[in-house]
Parts: sequence; C-alpha cells; structure tokens
Amino acid sequence: MMHQQHNSSRLISFTGRHPWVLAIASLLIPAVSNASDWPEFRGPTGQGHSPAKNLPVQWSATNNIAWKTPIAGMGWSSPVLIKDRLYLTTALSGAGIKGLELQVLCLDARTAKGIWSTNVFTPEDGAGLHRKNSYASPTPIVRNDKLYVHFGHLGTACLDLKGRVLWRQNSIKYPPVHGNGGSPALVKDRLIFSCDGLSDPIVVALDAKTGDVVWKTPRNHPSAPKKFAFSTPLHIEHNGRHELISPGPGGCYSYDPVTGRELWRVDTINGFSVVPRPVFAHGLLFVNTDYDFPKLLAIRPGGTGDVTQTHVAWETKRGAPSTPSALVVGDEVYFVSDAGIATCADARSGTIHWNERLGGGFSASPVVAEGRIYFQNEEGMGYVVKVGKQFELLAKNELGERTLASYAIDDAAIYIRGAENLYRIGAQSR
Repeated sequence: MMHQQHNSSRLISFTGRHPWVLAIASLLIPAVSNASDWPEFRGPTGQGHSPAKNLPVQWSATNNIAWKTPIAGMGWSSPVLIKDRLYLTTALSGAGIKGLELQVLCLDARTAKGIWSTNVFTPEDGAGLHRKNSYASPTPIVRNDKLYVHFGHLGTACLDLKGRVLWRQNSIKYPPVHGNGGSPALVKDRLIFSCDGLSDPIVVALDAKTGDVVWKTPRNHPSAPKKFAFSTPLHIEHNGRHELISPGPGGCYSYDPVTGRELWRVDTINGFSVVPRPVFAHGLLFVNTDYDFPKLLAIRPGGTGDVTQTHVAWETKRGAPSTPSALVVGDEVYFVSDAGIATCADARSGTIHWNERLGGGFSASPVVAEGRIYFQNEEGMGYVVKVGKQFELLAKNELGERTLASYAIDDAAIYIRGAENLYRIGAQSR
C-alpha cells in the first residue's frame, strides 16, 4: 500500500459550458440545504429514501434544467452530495484499456463550477468491461470530512474534501469479470467491499483511517459454478447484533463487520452476477439472487450457519430485477426489472398489488421522496409514480441521454449522471 504519494489535485476544465448560462442559473437556485445530503450510494440510509422537499416532478432535455455540465471521461458511479459540493469519479483512457487515469471530481452543486480534480490511480491495465460498465462505476462515500473512493481491483483510496490523497490501497488483487461494480460500505472504522471475480471470491475490510487490510473472508460457497458478483453490502443492526449483509456468488452472506466472521448464509446454489444492494425493513432483508434467473427473496436475519431452510420468508420471480435495487416504502416493496416491469408488493407476504410496464431497460435504482417514487431507465426516461397499492403514473420525463447511474437527491433538485453530462434537475425559484 502507498501512503501520501503522487497527490495531483488540480482544477477541472469543463469544456463546453457557458459561464453566462451558469451565472443566470445560479441566480435562480436557492441555497442548498444540508439536511438532505446524499453521502453514499442510495443516499443517507443506503436504501433510496430522501427527506428532500419540493422535488421536481416534470422535466425534459430543455425544461426544468437548472444546469448541465459535461464530465470528461466515462463513469457510471452516482454523484454524492455534501454541503453544496458534488463528488463523483470518472475514468480517462488512452488507447484501449491502456493509459487509464482514475479521477475524483468536485463540483459546486449550485453552479456546476469545477472546484478540483485529483488523479488517484494510473493503472497499467484495466481488464475488459461489460458494455454497461465502466472503470469508475462504484459510488464514493463521504463521512467525517473524508472521501472514500473505490475502483474495484484497480484500487481504493481516501481523500480529504480538498482533493488531497490521504492513503491509497492497491495491493488487493483478484481477476475481475466485466470490470468493477459494487460500492463499498463504511461501518464505523471499517471500509468494506466484496472482491467477487473469476475465482476465489472474498470480502475485504480496510481500516478507514490508514487503508490497511483488517480482514479478508473467503466466500463460503466453493461449489458455486460462477464466482463473480457486483453487489454493494448493507450494514444493519438486528436484535442488538451488527451484521454486514453481502450478497455474492452462491448466496446471501452475513458477516461480523468487526472481525469478518461469517454469521449466517442463505444458499442460492447457482446464483451469480448479483448486483442490487439489499434493503432492510419490517425485520426482513430484501435480497436478489441471480442475474440470468433473478429472484427477490425476503430473508429474516439472524441465526448461525446455513439458514436457507428456516429464514426465507417469501420469494418471487415475477418482475424481479437483475440490476436495480428494491425500495421499501411503508408496508410495500417496490422494484423494477431490467426489462422495465415495475412491481408493488406487500413487504411482509410478497402478495403482488400491481405489475406495470414502464418501458426501456433499467439499471439505476429507484428513490422515494414526498410520496413519489422516481425510476430512471437506460435510455434517459424518468418515470414518477405515486406511492400506493394502486398504480398511478404522475409523469414521464425524457432527458435524451443514456443514463445508468442512480440519482443523488437534494431539496428541490435531482442530480442525474448521463453518458456525457451531469444534470441538475429543478431547483428553480417560482
């Protein structure tokens, strides 16, 4: 591991942005409230809930856009938001997979002005990618004035909020399949992520202060025929016990976040390429199991060892996603399949209330605010659906740009990352 080396903080050059447009837009944008900071993948709870107010319901490529700004390179990490600052990662590449620069960017959330950029890693070889992946897909975490960024097998780092690298960790090597995907989870002083590649999958915890490896735990399912997965773990507390829930090849696993000891597991045998982040509500974990033949399982946490036969409350294949994470609001669980079928079901029993086709392919995970659920498809169409047992579509919003990353949410604003631009939707005074 390398400490305090090659810190290359510099100002960003965002080409194609018109200063006078941003100046006018900034006059229309009220002060951003820190109450609705969005510090990690899926927001302050890690489960897609936002306390933000006055969110836009309707927009298009030309309507209700506070600003848009081009982002150099390519990345599908979601932006995170802390104290009027947006942070996101991107990958600049030379010829093919050679000459990569893995960068972290900071922008002013009110004006889109570039504050700084830092080149964190310059790997010699990034390995191959899936067509829906990038070298900068995991979402950063901001906590206690520290910014943690993760690039899978290419490395992990911690920066301060001025863009200075505090530590780098790139000693953890494993053979990826389709590139990187899952974001890390920060549990007290442990930064935890999965390394589910071609072989020998493990879960790793780093010391958040130093970047040193604290523990490595092999996945306890050697018979799984395919070893790769891309899920983001979730920290829960259940009956006084802290658990790190991490779906992976062959099952869903619970670990002690301090020691890395496996607490329990639910076997899915052939499950692989698991992407969605778990959700925890009503004493149940909502977990996805497989990419090719997806199921959504409701699992009761707790127990020891193999709890497959005793702790699965219900499961469904109907409309189950392979990529977007689920969302629990009140007594219902909402999810959207990769093929665009949205579902509302009773969270405790799995009884389906409605299935409706939204249209298009889906990768982004939905969010909820003010009694509305926001879905974003890969073609740039945003769907706003009213929370409830009866399906009610409130709006369809066409942005006109490919969108795979999940939202960041603020009072009166939605941040959407497209293939080329970052957008601030709404936030105009009335």
